[in-house]
Amino acid sequence: MAMRLFSSSPPPPPLPGPATTKASSAAALFFLRLRRRRPAAAAGGGPERDGEGPFDRRMEEIAKKVPLFEPAMGEPAATAERPLPINLELWLHRAKVHTRKYEFAEAEKLLNKCMLYWPEDGRPYVALGKLYSKQSRFDKARAAYERGCQATQGENPYIWQCWAVLESKGGSIRRARELFDAATVADAKHIAAWHGWAILEIKQGNIKKARNLLAKGLKYCGGNEYIYQTLALLEARAERFEQARTLFQQATQCNPKSCASWLSWAQVEMRAENNVIARKLFEKAVQASPKNRFSWHVWALFEANQGNTDKARKLLKIGHAVNPRDPVILQSLALLEYNCASPNVARVLFRKASQIDPRHQPVWIAWGWMEWKEGNERTARSLYQRALSVNSTNECAARCLQAWGVLEQRVGNYTAARRLLRSSLNINSQSEVTWLTWAALEEEQGDPVRAEEIRDLYFQQRIEVMDDASWVMGFLDIIDPALDSVKKLLNMDRPSGQVMQQGRNRGITAEGSSTSDLDSGTAEGSSTPNLDSIVDRRAAYTREAESDFDVDGFIRRRLALDPAELDAVLEGSDPGVISQRRTRRLTRKPLPLLPVP
Repeated sequence: MAMRLFSSSPPPPPLPGPATTKASSAAALFFLRLRRRRPAAAAGGGPERDGEGPFDRRMEEIAKKVPLFEPAMGEPAATAERPLPINLELWLHRAKVHTRKYEFAEAEKLLNKCMLYWPEDGRPYVALGKLYSKQSRFDKARAAYERGCQATQGENPYIWQCWAVLESKGGSIRRARELFDAATVADAKHIAAWHGWAILEIKQGNIKKARNLLAKGLKYCGGNEYIYQTLALLEARAERFEQARTLFQQATQCNPKSCASWLSWAQVEMRAENNVIARKLFEKAVQASPKNRFSWHVWALFEANQGNTDKARKLLKIGHAVNPRDPVILQSLALLEYNCASPNVARVLFRKASQIDPRHQPVWIAWGWMEWKEGNERTARSLYQRALSVNSTNECAARCLQAWGVLEQRVGNYTAARRLLRSSLNINSQSEVTWLTWAALEEEQGDPVRAEEIRDLYFQQRIEVMDDASWVMGFLDIIDPALDSVKKLLNMDRPSGQVMQQGRNRGITAEGSSTSDLDSGTAEGSSTPNLDSIVDRRAAYTREAESDFDVDGFIRRRLALDPAELDAVLEGSDPGVISQRRTRRLTRKPLPLLPVP
């Protein structure tokens, strides 16, 4: 710790504080010893003048030269003078609470206090960077992350990874790659860095590079649900559904409570048109995380697509009861009511969703689309304008401009429609719907040459993401040979002919899995004996027309919700029925009274 040395003459007055108190007490102790020596010198017959002898004068000169130390102003206190470590945890928690309440100034003050006393801890820098990012103060966030990397000497991977995510969102792809690389160098077992880097490469279309990064994550970090889930989604996008199922099975074994893995697996089965299996997986998702808003929402959309409108409506109401501050669930419920020929009910739900979060653009866009379908063009335009007033440069703005352009095209305002479609393409030039809508507009106006030019322009600038199966050959070079279970899971340690034959055999019966099989999950590194039993249940699954999952009993037992009161929760007439656990809580026992002395 840096210290400042005062001049020897005259000695400055000690400043208040722990350090100066110690220095003052040391000086006082020195002069106390000096005064005790004076009587002894006088008793020895030494020369005296006004009660002072030669020894006293020499000691006074030495005392004047004794330096007093004090911590330099503006620098952190000594390690011995820090507050207790529990204060760091308390201040970080309070900063998080202030951030949730949008009290950014108080949170920033607490985080700066944490960095003052604990500069080597990386958590305050991460929290401060995220705090600045929420306020769109990206320069400040970069400065906070850079300061944290310097304070931790570049050994904290969390700071590097958060900094890389910030640069990735800002479009600095090259810089983000460098920062992700620094995070993996700081700690090769930091799984978030490998996964975040792979997601960045996927967005850039580098599928093979992304798979190599995910494989390195498995090598250094072992089995991880997010790694397996991302690999499974890549396989599903390439329509290799059997490999995707295998990877999803491993992801759910790593964490059976992962709602995201169950939902992703269910959506892949939906794409493969295995609706019975998808419904079972949705049930597993809500059992894994009953309060997760995505599980109820996506399951309801699935049931709506299957024509089960009543069940979809019920699931959305449950999702709203569990998450009353989520506007997305109300938006989907409003669209469902509109499809059931209830536009007035849909308007009420749209208005409630917009009041919950006025800055949620999809609510305004969906509401404007409904009003346009109802023939209220003026109301639809005002709702589209409200959506653009929130943000006019993101993907939602591009969709809003495209929908508004279609509206103007249908009413005959072709000049305004062209301008809106062009503005949408300026934000998102990869939207096929917008390009084809513009081409159809030109054909409608009797200009097929211009329409063909627009289609050619779209195909010229389109970015195609190519995928291949060659990554499997290089996968074994990256995975550690000790991970035999991973290689056995991916069927990499068998001859190619045997793998292909097994894939054909499993492709016939791997469409289904029972609930008991999905419940069983083994730890990472263990074998997967239930995988072969899963593939023999398609016939039993096909015979099951309806699911045996009791939704009413589940929400009563796990969420303390009464199915008969879901409509009251939605209308907001009785907010107390959202959860009955509050009334079931045990009353706190009063603290014992201490005896009065």
